[in-house]
Amino acid sequence: MTVIVEPTGVSPADVLAVARHSARVEIAEATVAAMARSRAIVDTIEASGRPVYGVSTGFGALANTSIAPERRAELQHALIRSHAAGIGAPMPREVVRAMLLLRLRSLALGHSGVRPVLAQGIADLLNADITPWVPEHGSLGASGDLAPLAHCALVLLGEGWVLGKDGARTAAAEALHAAGLSPLDLAAKEGLALINGTDGMLGMLLLAVEDAGHLFTMADVTAALAIEAMLGSERPFLPELHRIRPHPGQAASAANIHRLLQHSAIMDSHRDDLAHAVQDAYSMRCAPQVAGAARDTLDFATTVAGRELRSVVDNPVVLPDGRVESTGNFHGAPLGFAADYLAIAAAEVGAIAERRVDRLLDVTRNRDLPPFLSPDAGVNSGLMIAQYTAAGIVAENRRLASPASVDSLPTSGMQEDHVSMGWAAAKKLRTVLDNLTSLLAVELLSAVRGLQLRAPLTPSPAGQAAVAAMAGVAGVPGPDVFLAPVLEQARTVVRDRALRADIERRIGTLQ
Repeated sequence: MTVIVEPTGVSPADVLAVARHSARVEIAEATVAAMARSRAIVDTIEASGRPVYGVSTGFGALANTSIAPERRAELQHALIRSHAAGIGAPMPREVVRAMLLLRLRSLALGHSGVRPVLAQGIADLLNADITPWVPEHGSLGASGDLAPLAHCALVLLGEGWVLGKDGARTAAAEALHAAGLSPLDLAAKEGLALINGTDGMLGMLLLAVEDAGHLFTMADVTAALAIEAMLGSERPFLPELHRIRPHPGQAASAANIHRLLQHSAIMDSHRDDLAHAVQDAYSMRCAPQVAGAARDTLDFATTVAGRELRSVVDNPVVLPDGRVESTGNFHGAPLGFAADYLAIAAAEVGAIAERRVDRLLDVTRNRDLPPFLSPDAGVNSGLMIAQYTAAGIVAENRRLASPASVDSLPTSGMQEDHVSMGWAAAKKLRTVLDNLTSLLAVELLSAVRGLQLRAPLTPSPAGQAAVAAMAGVAGVPGPDVFLAPVLEQARTVVRDRALRADIERRIGTLQ
């Protein structure tokens, strides 16, 4: 697959293709022309001697310091070196590749005043699978993701570090040489244009939006399986009950759960027994209200990410009429708010899943299943400690759900006196979603065990698919086994799309 970078930018699907599937990148001729036009404006202004931020002046609190013409290229190189000041473990390859493509996209919009060779240099890094080493700490989300993007830009200069295939840190100069690439020299404004923007937090948000969409559907799957295993009622998920509270996400989740519970001998065993359960517990009955609210939050975050993907976030920007104006578009507040909001939603999807796990394991509440889903409880502990693990993860997600975007700290001699913390918000969102994967894995395993223990009653088609997906590692209920590998496999089943695809083949597409 090849992604063509047009003057209008790229799509979310393009970002995913490059970040996760190593798609090649090509720059359209129209993009080259748009960049050349904006560069001509910068060259004219530089020749005129007018003071323009980042072209003929210093940066941040040094904005009033004039830079002599013969030192302006040096200024850009010094900017990259000084701002590549991150520290900590390297960011994942997919995040860095997303950042690179999004920075290329920003330059391609034709408002940054850089030469086309700069954009081609970024494309060359992506196509050669050279991943800059970007430390996890350094960005405050305004002026954008300065330090992470500076670590990327430093590689273009043949300096800094890259992330090797084995995870080791190697010299950028060696990686460029091995790929047959030459370091770039920067002209006026180009260093600033390489680092001033929201590309890191936007890249992480786009990746998180993709992951959350899948996980929220899988949360409906694991909820339905748990409800089936606990002999819950399907009646709270009837469509007419959700039309009278018309939140779209709620209706979608309820429709999923209702469909997943059909054609089940387990459900048939108590369907007409009105005394069986007048009302199920909230963690069962309110599953679509919580997961549905998360879906609506995801729609909001998707909208924000889509707007940012069409935005010019450089500073200063080159306008078609020849002006170069300072902006605040690099401020990551929209992305920080969206990431924090989505993290809160994802944390609650995991929290209610853990409550269903606890109910499934509790002999006083699980409707005649054995304690901790062990056929020989006492000598064996069953899934007791898997619920401990889930509880610990829920607690961590609650800490991570505390918003980063309210935690501004002033920098740069009080010139940059309010920052977004959008990088931190997006980074912890990805952690929350990874934790949600683990929580749904515990629920999947618990629900499968519960369904197996309802034999000889046959579970729903979704239940049969889930039992089959876990059969290779989970086996059947019996003596205790080393549980960590089973949970790791359950995580893989939740994260990957095979189980979902199998279920959809059996019952139709899930929302």
